[in-house]
Amino acid sequence: MKLRTIGCVELNSIAVGMHVADEMVKTSEVMLVIARTTCPGRYIAVVAGDTAAVSSSVAKGLEIGRDMVVDHFVLASVHEDVIPALSGATPPCSLHALGVIETYTSASCILAADAAAKAAMVHLVEIRFAAGLAGKAFVVMTGDVSSVEAGVSAGVAGVGQAGPVLSHVVIPSPSDELKAHIL
Repeated sequence: MKLRTIGCVELNSIAVGMHVADEMVKTSEVMLVIARTTCPGRYIAVVAGDTAAVSSSVAKGLEIGRDMVVDHFVLASVHEDVIPALSGATPPCSLHALGVIETYTSASCILAADAAAKAAMVHLVEIRFAAGLAGKAFVVMTGDVSSVEAGVSAGVAGVGQAGPVLSHVVIPSPSDELKAHIL
């Protein structure tokens, strides 16, 4: 089954986050893609399924999470690279130019990754959540220089009001040493 819609609720409480994740999957027929802690003491729950089910699930998460919600979204027609990049399960690829977008929340990073992948011929290498990153998140993408430049621009714009984007960069010709640490 191809999962085309994802929804996310990011919270400032681990306990409330676990409760939200549990209720999100009990509310609708969705698959729990991610349910885990992030720094600094945050929790993220990402579900996938059809748009109506994901919308209902996220609404329930917002209802339970209330003032602990840091960020959230429902994203229909998610790019096929996003879900594998969330778990770092992207197929090995050769790294050409690199693009990196760093955001303040995990949820906004997912939005940036999706926008980048939809706008340009880039491969999402990884979406890394706030583990030792003071609550920040980042996405790494690769492709030819012009595609990565277009992807980073679209990703930054794709964050919209969810932001903020803290920084972004295109590295046209990354060193072999850096490549070894990314793959």
